Amino acid sequence: MKSIVPIGVFDGVHRGHQLVLAHAVEAARERNARVVVVTFHPHPTAILAPGHVPPMLVALDRRVRLLRDHGADDVHVLRFTRELSLQTPQEFIEQVLISELAAERIVVGRNFRFGHRAAGDAAMLRRYDLEVDDVPLLTDGGTISSTLVRDFIVHGEVEAAASALGRLHLVEGPVVRGDARGRAMGFPTANVAVDPDIAVPQDGVYAGWLTRAEGDRIKAAISVGTNPTFDGVERRVEAYGIDVGHDLDLYDEHVTVEFAARLRGMERFASVDDLVVQMHRDVEESRDRLG
Repeated sequence: MKSIVPIGVFDGVHRGHQLVLAHAVEAARERNARVVVVTFHPHPTAILAPGHVPPMLVALDRRVRLLRDHGADDVHVLRFTRELSLQTPQEFIEQVLISELAAERIVVGRNFRFGHRAAGDAAMLRRYDLEVDDVPLLTDGGTISSTLVRDFIVHGEVEAAASALGRLHLVEGPVVRGDARGRAMGFPTANVAVDPDIAVPQDGVYAGWLTRAEGDRIKAAISVGTNPTFDGVERRVEAYGIDVGHDLDLYDEHVTVEFAARLRGMERFASVDDLVVQMHRDVEESRDRLG
């Protein structure tokens, strides 16, 4: 069966990526073909410029899930190696697109380049009698890209990131034991062990959602940072489930934490009592923001 093949890293599967995928789905529907996405892992900069690898917006398994959610029938993950980086565009076309994937139509963003020294482009694909749909880049106050979304997240602009992604930015991981200070202050939190390769918002307090493995989605006040009031050094993501009581046991459970709005920066308080007063305010503001 012939394939419609979108190609890219697709980190975050943001709205620009979703536009590429929508074009592919429409073409596949017209031709009774399959949408087979080609994506790369690890990020090419891990090989080409290992000292400059950007934090990823989502882990590979979630990227694959998002690609499927947006219409992919299959996702072909190409391991990006030194050997692959040296492959000529012609070799990539002949060995991967034509021989392996039986591609009929290629769908890419207009700035797409591939092969050694990024020598391949849409014009080269067409010389192999492949149909090519090079989709215009999506702009919304600026060109939407994974780099733009990362910049929003790094600066704590989670609402802008959500607008570019088409959904809330999230992190995920198992709940691990912390110092239990939150429980002692009346705010037991889920301390989430986030993959260090994933983009985490700037230190501060956020309103968002805590979602359990079983599907329960709970309003949350989220702290990102080192707990400066207690002279902490370890950067953590901790989520307090609002209105769920103090007996919620999430240890070792895999959870996701979504960031809806930034409330304030991380602060050092003069006393624990001052911190507790502020935490009550944070919870109330989170409840208001989340509706």
